[in-house]
Amino acid sequence: MSGMTAGFIAAGLVLAVLTLVYVLRPLWRTRRVAGLSAVIGLVLATGLMYVAIGTPAALDSSQREMPKTLEEAIAKLEAELQRDPNQVEGWRLLGRAYVAQGEPGKAANALGSALKLMPDDPDLLTETAEMRALAAPQRQFDAQGVTMLQQAIGIQPMHQRARWFLGIAQRQAKQPAEAARTWEPLLAVVDVAAAAPLRAQIDAARAEAGLPPLPKPDAAPTSGGLKVKVSLSPALASKIPANATVFVIARQPGGPPMPVAAEKLAAKDFPLEVTLDDNDSPMPTLKLSELDRVEVLARVSASGNAMPQAGDLEATAKPSGNTGRVELLIDSVRP
Repeated sequence: MSGMTAGFIAAGLVLAVLTLVYVLRPLWRTRRVAGLSAVIGLVLATGLMYVAIGTPAALDSSQREMPKTLEEAIAKLEAELQRDPNQVEGWRLLGRAYVAQGEPGKAANALGSALKLMPDDPDLLTETAEMRALAAPQRQFDAQGVTMLQQAIGIQPMHQRARWFLGIAQRQAKQPAEAARTWEPLLAVVDVAAAAPLRAQIDAARAEAGLPPLPKPDAAPTSGGLKVKVSLSPALASKIPANATVFVIARQPGGPPMPVAAEKLAAKDFPLEVTLDDNDSPMPTLKLSELDRVEVLARVSASGNAMPQAGDLEATAKPSGNTGRVELLIDSVRP
């Protein structure tokens, strides 16, 4: 097995663990013992596979004895990282293993080692800041952790966990107005189930700051609407994957990436037409009707992710008023 193949295997295994740990968080909250056992099992299994498959030493049959405990697996991974400390995914995996052991301080150090190798990774920045807070005596985000979260948001403005943790850090620092401002853009991207508790947290922070609660979603008057026709270049017709999604978005020209109005549609029938109005405004503090000019764009996403990704099909953004009609042509592939 080549080093490159092993690296891909290790990265895939780590990704699986990170995903499953996130999915298991509700179980962790409601049944701590069951959640802990599940996470330990996942980390142990992945650690064993990483050590057994993802390292050059695995080519030696004498090194293939499977660790029997999490401690053994961690010791093997620590030894491998001491031999070759330039393995980002190895440090990430070690950090996750330390979390399973209930040692956030060690986890923060391991993730910090990964961060030195990938200093501009918003996920790593966020995870490291989280572990630093968990390791602190009062579970407080320190100045370095706050800087990491701000850096993550600078790289990926709508990184949900980074925004959530930064808001928590701001409330810890008695900055409730700043916390509310940090959290409010998340209402544009979270699902309906998460929006209600998030709105409650924002309103609580606003109350601490002496601010009124957010307006109700249906409180603002709707504008006459902006009609958008989206066509697809024939040259890209074969590039539309099954179950792809079309996002039609209006946003502030030259402003933040968060939309002031957006609709999500199935990418199956082109040309398609949609009307954007205040009912499509995910930002409770800024409605489409409140802007004289907007920038309108459309994007086809294979993943259904609201954040732009390489390979998405796009239309060139066009300026428009908040009413009237605009036509877009999806004719390019995002690099």
